[in-house]
This record gives sequence, structure tokens and C-alpha cells, in this order.
Amino acid sequence: MLSQADNELLTRVGQGTPMGQVFRHFWLPALLPSELPQPNSDPVRCRILGEDLVAFRDSTGKVGFIQNNCPHRGASLFFGRNEEDGLRCVYHGWKFDVDGSCVDMPNEPAESDFRAKVKAVTYPSAEWGGLVWIYMGPTALEPQLPEMEWCLVPDSHRIVRRWVHDTNYAQAAEGDIDTSHIGFLHRRAIDGVAGLPPTRDLAPKLMVKETDYGFVYGGRRQEADGRFHWRLTQWMLPFYSIIPGSYPLTGHAYVPIDDTHTSVVGYRYHAERPLTEGEREQVEQGLQVVPRFDPQTRLPIANRSNDYLIDRQMQKTVNFTGIRGISEQDMAMTQSMGPIYARWNEHLGSSDVAVIAMRRVLLRLAQRMAEGARPVAASDGRIYRVRALETRSDEDSLQGVLEQNERALVASVQTS
Repeated sequence: MLSQADNELLTRVGQGTPMGQVFRHFWLPALLPSELPQPNSDPVRCRILGEDLVAFRDSTGKVGFIQNNCPHRGASLFFGRNEEDGLRCVYHGWKFDVDGSCVDMPNEPAESDFRAKVKAVTYPSAEWGGLVWIYMGPTALEPQLPEMEWCLVPDSHRIVRRWVHDTNYAQAAEGDIDTSHIGFLHRRAIDGVAGLPPTRDLAPKLMVKETDYGFVYGGRRQEADGRFHWRLTQWMLPFYSIIPGSYPLTGHAYVPIDDTHTSVVGYRYHAERPLTEGEREQVEQGLQVVPRFDPQTRLPIANRSNDYLIDRQMQKTVNFTGIRGISEQDMAMTQSMGPIYARWNEHLGSSDVAVIAMRRVLLRLAQRMAEGARPVAASDGRIYRVRALETRSDEDSLQGVLEQNERALVASVQTS
């Protein structure tokens, strides 16, 4: 269990918090390019790490993230006019470019140099891996973009979607590194586990190996023939997962909106070929990695207000939960804990070693950064070139199966 103090440290992400400082030293996936579809398109609200921002794409196509409140009198720049390489506040006409410089101040005398003294808070942006990213940390320490395999493949090889999860980022992320729950929560039929034979071991042995990018952990299950079934899951700083399985692979990024809401990026990709229409359609229908959600609000259709559309008859005859969709099943559990769970009330067991590892890595990093250290993962994007893996093996140790499958764990895609 975590102490109350450590739980506060882990879950609070606003300005000035230790964990907020950790996240601000990484590039963070903020939006989909489709949310800013073309130059001078409509600005959009973007809340991230507790900061209210407005994102806009200027006349050249460059994306800017600017403070929500105009530096003049505080009116929201969301209502601004996106025109001629800048966002103009409609209250008094002050206009700002993507770097925050005030480029026009029409309600001041023409001879005034006042606009040169005014600058809005803005953050750098980058377009990478089918997403628009933001960096909110010190300018001198701007990190490298993470070279995760799904970011390196062509657009035709991946599908990326974003929705809002009504819970703290850590609570949401912990579900992806909990391999033992798939034998229960995601059971597709009462007599089968996740579509596999009912003989599957429901109490996997979990082993963790920490790395510079986070950790890899293995869930080892005993097979009937004496061999082992391994699921090797990757967890990468500060909040990424790659879920084991066969291609196309899937995973998530859990970007804190604030302490109690999370922007979840779900992706599915194939390293070697374009996704088929059927593979894309599975994502769109909420059958893979992404729930069904309202495209305007990005809020899931199945949510706490309607009990995630639980069907008790389905629970008796079709699946373990009576809830449709893997993502919806996960959300029902993590949101049911409350926005931020009191982790000092937990009773953790051997199946929770990866969850414990994630907390340990993040808390230790927050402490080291408070002492002046910098995350290794932020300074070298190449260390993110890893894969998750599902395999059968005679190896009974995590190190052994990692060595046996070294090539499969390292992404083969190369940048130009």
C-alpha cells in the first residue's frame, strides 16, 4: 500500500507539484491533428496538467498552445479570431502569434511600444506519430520525442484515437499493467478466459525488470503441456503502455488533464503493413483499445452515469461483466474506485508487482528530479524502441525469456 503522503505525491499533477514537474520534462501527446484540421481552423480548448490552454493552427500550419486568458484583461482566447498568423482576442483586438508575442494592439496609439512589453504564455508543439505534442518544461531542457514503434510507422500502419477518462491518470494506467485481471474482467464466456481454453492459469507469476525507459514485466502462466505462456508488457515513462498480443499491437498513453481527469490516447498499429479496413473498423466500433465515445465531447457513451450500460443477462450468458467492450470494462473498474483512490486502504498481493513497480519508478523519479536530476528517458528518444510480446517458452525466468526473444522486443523500424 502507499502512504497517504505518497498517494498525494503520485496523483497530484498541477503546477508546482513534484509529479507535475516530472511530466513537464517530457513531450506530451495533447491532440489529434484532426482537432486542428487546417491553417486558421477553429481554436480548441486544451486542458493539460491542470493548465487551461487554447490550441490553434496558424496560417502557415504551425500549432500554438497559448494560455486561455488573454494577458490584457483575462478574456478567454478560445473565442478569438484565428487569422493571418495569429490569434486575435475579440474583446479588445490584441493579437498573439504561436510564440506568444503580441503582434498587434489596435486599441493603443500607433506610436506606442506597449505591445513589445506584453507576452502570452505559450508552449512548443510538435507533430509526431499521428498526434500533436506539447512540451511544458524548461526551454533549455527540451527533450527528444519518444521513438515508440507506433510513432515511427507510416500513417497507413496505425490508427490513433483520443477520449476523456473520468479518473486520475495513475488509476487508469494501472489497469494496463495488471495482467492477472484479464482472466476475470475480460472473460468472454463463463467457461472460457479471454477467448482461451478454461485450463488457462488464473494466477500468473509476475516478474519485473526496470529499465531506463521504465520497466518490462512478464506474466508467466503454466500451460497444460508443462511449457509456459508469457505476456511481456512494456511500461514507458511517464505513462505509456504496449499491451502484448499478436500484430496489430495496441496500447495507451494516459495524459493528465488535471488530478481527476485523463486524456487517453489509444493506438493500434502494424510494423510491417498498412492496417486493413477491418482492423480499423474494430477500433471505430469500440472493440479494440478505444471505447465508443461522443466525437464532440470525447466522453465515452458507456459511463458512470448509466452504469456503463451493464446488461445483467449478458453477464449470465455472454461475458463475465455484462459490459460491452474491453475499454468500457476497464473504465468501470477504475472509475468505480472514485476520482483518486485512497491507496493506503489497499491490500496488495503478488499479482500487483507491476503496479507497485510503476508507483516506485514515478515516486523515485520525482524525488531525484527534486534533487536536480533529469529523466534519462527524456534525453534519448531511441530507448523507447521496444515491443510487447506474447509467446510460449520453456524458460521460467523473465531474464531468460527476454534473452530468448531479444530481437522481438526491440523495434525494427528505423527513422530516416
